[in-house]
Amino acid sequence: MTQIDQAVDIREGEELDVAAVDRFMKQAIPDLEGQPQIRQYPGGASNLTYQVDYGDRSYVLRRPPFGHIAKSAHDMLREAKVMRALKPEFPYVPNIVAICDDHDILGCDFYVMERLKGIILRQ
Repeated sequence: MTQIDQAVDIREGEELDVAAVDRFMKQAIPDLEGQPQIRQYPGGASNLTYQVDYGDRSYVLRRPPFGHIAKSAHDMLREAKVMRALKPEFPYVPNIVAICDDHDILGCDFYVMERLKGIILRQ
């Protein structure tokens, strides 16, 4: 079996402020302990996707790309709201854990969702 949704080391220039992520996550999920391990999913063409692990608990953080972007592009809040609306009807949509519109945290809107096991190819 080959899993195709493996997070890897974060690309240069796309690093997150680990302390800020940790503070935000521990406010959103009060029983988290320890320091987060953050890796990045290499695929995708626009929005950035990170895996945030606290021990055996795993989450996914989505944010827009770094740099200047059009105001209506890469709307993370809209994306999270659509996923929340779909979840009751589609069980494979992950639960949204937290939504952040405070740009003082990471400089952008972002959201955190539960991590679901991804696609597995059988050979």
